[in-house]
Formats: sequence, structure tokens, C-alpha cells
Amino acid sequence: MISPINLFSEDIDFSLKQAEHVSAWILKSASNEGQEVEEINYIFCSDNHLHSMNLKYLNHDSFTDVITFDLSDNQAISSDIYISIDRIKDNAKDLGTDFESELHRVMIHGVLHLIGYGDKTLEDQTIMRSKEDYYLNLRTFFQV
Repeated sequence: MISPINLFSEDIDFSLKQAEHVSAWILKSASNEGQEVEEINYIFCSDNHLHSMNLKYLNHDSFTDVITFDLSDNQAISSDIYISIDRIKDNAKDLGTDFESELHRVMIHGVLHLIGYGDKTLEDQTIMRSKEDYYLNLRTFFQV
């Protein structure tokens, strides 16, 4: 069976560890929220690449760890999710966590946006962080 989760790297050399397990976890998390995934393309890139996209598509002149493009035209999730590996490394260091945990947090964060969770208000941020933590704790394949 072909997975609806696709992994690419844009301007860097990166491959996701335990890709099959991570993909299954993403699909299970979406299903747990009552959502079906048609296709999610994760594109791993550099800070500079994502900064350029942030300027071009969102008119934000700042670095970010993730940009999620919702391509859904029906009930199932379809999206391109761009993730800066540079930002993930820096954030993991700043937060005192490991790289994979921070990467998985950002990956599920993008999916949660597609499901309808926001992060603009303090209340929304609290709910988002709670959901991220919940799904991170469901990873049976990952141990620090």
C-alpha cells in the first residue's frame, strides 16, 4: 500500500529517521481527530528557503519553523508542509529537547492546523500545545 505521507527535501540533504513509523503515527493522529488524510507532502528545507517562502506567500519577513499550505478540496486532508531543519535544530537546542522530538512536534503541529486548531491567541496556543503533547506521547516507536 502506498502511504499518503510523502517526504521530500528541497535545498538540503535530509532524510527522516523511522519514516514509516512517523508516517503511521501522523495518520493515526489525524484519524484520532476524525480526519482522513488524502495526501501530506512534508518538504524539509533550510531557513533561507522557508524565509523566502514566508516573504513570498505570507508577506512575513521572519524565520519560521513550519509553513502549512492547505490544499484540501474535500473532506480529506491534502497539504504541503514545509519545515526548516535549521529552525528545528535551533529550537531543540533552545528548548533543551532532542532534535527528533522537536521535529515530530512541528510535523504534528502542521497537521493540527489542517484539522482546524489555531495558535493566534493564548487560549489557542494552550490547546495546540496540549494536543501536540498528547500526540507526541502516543509515539510507541520513539524513545529518548
